[in-house]
Amino acid sequence: MQRIKKGDHVIVTTGKNKGQRGDVISVAGDRVFVSNVNLIKRHTKGNPQDPQAPSGIIEREASIHISNVMLFNPATNKGERVGTKTLEDGRKVRVFVSSGEVVDA
Repeated sequence: MQRIKKGDHVIVTTGKNKGQRGDVISVAGDRVFVSNVNLIKRHTKGNPQDPQAPSGIIEREASIHISNVMLFNPATNKGERVGTKTLEDGRKVRVFVSSGEVVDA
């Protein structure tokens, strides 16, 4: 079970974007894309076969290593570590390590 999944609300713990929060757009191996965090500008050439393809200077999110983000706990307003726990009915759920409460997402 992954500790961080698509749609989770995370906070960046290190680097130039430290303290910024956002939702996970996608997880690619050990890297995550977080909305409106770690924005980069790319000079992109249009595709003549696809008129919908954007061209010019495109601003988009770059990936961040998964170890540099933590799941955001709204109860404490901090990023917290995540563990797993097996319930009585056999389901595995993610829980915050500090409080033991189940992660909603």
